[in-house]
Amino acid sequence: MSDIIQLLPDAIANQIAAGEVVQRPASVVKELLENSIDAGSKKIKLVVKDAGKQLIQVIDDGIGMSETDARMCFERHATSKIRKSEDLFELKTMGFRGEAMASIAAVSQVELKTKKEDAELGVLLEVEASEVKKQTHTAYTGGTSISVKNLFYNVPARRNFLKSNPVEMRHIIDEFQRVALANPQVAFSLHQNVTDVYQLNAGKLSQRIVGLFGKNYQEQLVACEETTDQLKIYGYIGKPEYAKKTRGEQFFFVNNRYIKSGYLHHAVVNGFEGLLANDAHPFYVLCLEIDPKKIDVNVHPTKTEIKFDDERMVYGILAAAIRQALGAHNVAPALDFDSDVNFSFNAPRRSRVDEFSTKSSNYQKFKSKDSDSEWDKILSNFQELSDKISKEEDQKEVIDESQQSLTFGSSINEEVKAVSPNQEWGDSKTSIFQIHNKYIATQVKSGLMLVDQQAAHERILFEKFNQHLKNNDGSSQQFLFPEQLQLSASDYALVMDMEEELKALGFVITSFGKDTVVINGAPTELTDTSVKSVFEGLIDQFKHNKNVLSVSKNENIARSLAKRSAVKAGAKLNAEEMNALIDKLFACQNPNYAPSGNSTFIIFDLNKIGSFFN
Repeated sequence: MSDIIQLLPDAIANQIAAGEVVQRPASVVKELLENSIDAGSKKIKLVVKDAGKQLIQVIDDGIGMSETDARMCFERHATSKIRKSEDLFELKTMGFRGEAMASIAAVSQVELKTKKEDAELGVLLEVEASEVKKQTHTAYTGGTSISVKNLFYNVPARRNFLKSNPVEMRHIIDEFQRVALANPQVAFSLHQNVTDVYQLNAGKLSQRIVGLFGKNYQEQLVACEETTDQLKIYGYIGKPEYAKKTRGEQFFFVNNRYIKSGYLHHAVVNGFEGLLANDAHPFYVLCLEIDPKKIDVNVHPTKTEIKFDDERMVYGILAAAIRQALGAHNVAPALDFDSDVNFSFNAPRRSRVDEFSTKSSNYQKFKSKDSDSEWDKILSNFQELSDKISKEEDQKEVIDESQQSLTFGSSINEEVKAVSPNQEWGDSKTSIFQIHNKYIATQVKSGLMLVDQQAAHERILFEKFNQHLKNNDGSSQQFLFPEQLQLSASDYALVMDMEEELKALGFVITSFGKDTVVINGAPTELTDTSVKSVFEGLIDQFKHNKNVLSVSKNENIARSLAKRSAVKAGAKLNAEEMNALIDKLFACQNPNYAPSGNSTFIIFDLNKIGSFFN
């Protein structure tokens, strides 16, 4: 029997390797930018056309390559980063495997120009599908320029799996942001087609964050720094009130390498304990410096996962650093060690004192006085004002209770009619009220019905928005004064990708600059809410749903807009609004459940109510 096992040709082996290393245009961007960083560049320019499908070009002012090195860099497992196995545990560079350039050249057409500082001429190299087509000397200023053209031109199946241009561009921007954040000392620029997306000067990390995400991030940055014998942590975290419901603005860098770690993210959230909602994710850019011998970066092909020798130690130091940063900037509550615990008086309850301290312009901290009469005067004034506030609150509570007082009429003389469950409530519109401004309670034939007002409104809006998207018939309310909204580059690309769907819902938006949109009109369903906050919430919710749900684009948009524009728990409704809400709910195709799957209403029949008293 003849032998059947044979070595694969290099071209095929490189294509197979490219399946892991080069998943999409953003993968090429990551590898090329990291190579420029390893080359000691101080200025890096990224040019992208057709979301990287037509061209990805990276130009740097690094050390450049000799003619031999330029040819060798396209060979598999050819690298300048390591020489022996022990070097894997002393890595301080981004690349080390020697697979990236070979993989990229296997699925694209690559043009390389490079020149070392002491060389008279540079080198021009053209490679197609791992085959060198041209190699010659050329005039070049110095550094390296790599152009990757027609990605996946020889692998059409892979090219067909690429997403739309806005989606692919969003991934490219994500990779660009990660490399730029890890290296604030390097100047970066990003050019998409004919648009300048980013122009980032070299500077401090805080300046880089503001340059990438916008000036509004300047208000929420809290410096975080901790140094121990084993680990150094520095960077910035966002204030709790700016936390978002979607992940995506959380960045960990270990020895300047971007990593993903759910374990370390949990440490950060633990540091925010008590300051965040359950579904909120804070912004942070945290850089960890640790001895390379204590980590293993050779775990995943994309190098975004690493292993620590002592994860618990890193977890503990990181959580402590977050708590310390929040406390030092008066973000977290702290004990006042300067107060005299032996001094006490009959003060009102804490919540009223807090409200008093914010409302009263006369409120001041106590200062030491020489005279007892001065103390008595201070205490007397404070107590008088506290009692006044307490009295006003009590009166307000009485008024609120009187407004919500209900008189239940007897239905003994009413004719009982047999109706379907969805229509039971029709004869009880006179006895309808809110419970804690969250649930709507109404009498029905079989007993008592409780409606979750937020879940019910989400169901109503979801079906309405779905219909608008299907028929492209959303009505719009034009604004007298348009709203201008500045977005991050990735969010801007996302909005442009959803432009047609947003138009079908009733939004009228126009592009205004590289990362700004102007909202000229909004769906008529949003007339009573802040359109700007709803639009920001829509983007946030859309990204969140995309991470946790497998639904179509249209359904995701309808879910997201319904979630962010529905009436919230805590909103006070009058009887007419409550009746209208229930009318519309039972006109839905599926009134029983909200889009999230939660029940919109429950019915307590008379037998169940009676069982509570037996």
